[in-house]
Amino acid sequence: MEFTVSKSDLVRELSLSQGVVEKKTTIPILSNVLLEAEGDRVVLTATDLELGIRCSCPARVKKEGAGTVPARKLLEYARLLPEGDVNMKFLENHWASITCGRSKTRIAGMSRESFPELPQMPEQIAEIPVKLLASMIARTSFAISMEESRFTLNGALLFLRPEGLTMVATDGHRLAYVQAASAESGQTNKQFRALVPKKALVELVKLADEADPDAKAIFAGDDNHLFFQVGHRLLITRKLTGNFPDYERVLPKDHQLVAKLQKDEIRSAIERVAQFADERSRSIRVQFTNGEVRIFSSSAETGESEESVTSEYQGPDLEIGFNAQYLLDFLRVIPQDHMAFELKDQKSAGEMRPAGDGVADQYRYVVMPMRI
Repeated sequence: MEFTVSKSDLVRELSLSQGVVEKKTTIPILSNVLLEAEGDRVVLTATDLELGIRCSCPARVKKEGAGTVPARKLLEYARLLPEGDVNMKFLENHWASITCGRSKTRIAGMSRESFPELPQMPEQIAEIPVKLLASMIARTSFAISMEESRFTLNGALLFLRPEGLTMVATDGHRLAYVQAASAESGQTNKQFRALVPKKALVELVKLADEADPDAKAIFAGDDNHLFFQVGHRLLITRKLTGNFPDYERVLPKDHQLVAKLQKDEIRSAIERVAQFADERSRSIRVQFTNGEVRIFSSSAETGESEESVTSEYQGPDLEIGFNAQYLLDFLRVIPQDHMAFELKDQKSAGEMRPAGDGVADQYRYVVMPMRI
C-alpha cells in the first residue's frame, strides 16, 4: 500500500482517534490505527472493542491496501513534520515508511489481519443536528455516575420518539433531563431507546466541534451497537445494558415555591462560599427568605463564609443543604442569564431550570438535599 496525504488532514483525523485508542492494553493491536487506502481517500479506524471510530481524508492513492501502526506514535511524529504532503508506504514486514520533505522515517506496524472488524451501520433511524446533540450532552453528562459498580448509570439515556429527543443522566444524587421537540431534533416516526456510555458522549462532542454548525448526525442502532455518522466520520459504540431508573418518577410535579435568580450572581456567590465547604461532602447551606437567598459554609479546617443575593422569592423561610459542586455544574452549562430554583420543603429534592428568554427546549435538573 502507498498513498500521499496532506499533513494537516492526517493530523486532524488522527487526533480524533486518540480518545478511542487503548493506551494501556493487553492486546497490542488496539493501540494501533488501521489505515486503508482505497479510491481517492485514506480511511483511519481505531477501536478499544467497546468504542470505534472511522474517519477518512482525501489522498492520492498509488497502491491500494491496508496496514496498522501505533496511533499515538504516528500522531506525535506527524505533528512535528513541516506543512506539506506526507507519503506513506507499507513494506512487506508491515512497517510503514514515511517521507515528508527531507524527513524519512520507518514505524514498526502490525498485520491488518489481527485488527478487529467493526460492525456495519444498519438502516438510519433519525438525523439529529450535531449542535443540538452536543448541547444536550453538555447539559446532562456531568450527572453521569463515576462509580463503575453502577454500570447502568455510567451513561446517558437517549430516547427518540416522534414527539422529539430526550436525554437523561443520573448518579442517584441528582438527575439532568433535557428534551427537544421534533422540530429541532429532527423528524423520526420511530421510537428508540438506548444507554450511551460516557466515553462515547465525550467523543461525540469532539465530532460535533469539528463539524459544520448546521451539520446533522445520522443515527442508527442495532441490538448491541449505536452508530453516529457525522460527515465522513463514523462513531460506533457498544450499548450499555441494564435498566435505567424510572426518571419520570424522580421529576417533581408539585413544587409550589419558586426563587428566580440572576445566574452569574448566584454562581459567583456559590463559588466563593464553596471554598470554605467541607472538602469531602462539599456541602453548603442555602437559605431562602422573601426577596433574598443566603449561602453559608463552614469547615473546622478552613473557616467559614456567607453571601447573599437578591431573589424573586415569596414564601416561608427555608434552609436546605446542597452539594455545592452539583449546583455549580448546572449553573456553568446554561447560557441564559436567569434561573429558577423550585422547591417544596427542606426534605424534598430541589429543581433548577433556566428562566427568561431563549429557553428553546425543556431542561430540568433535580438535586437531592443534604443533611446539614
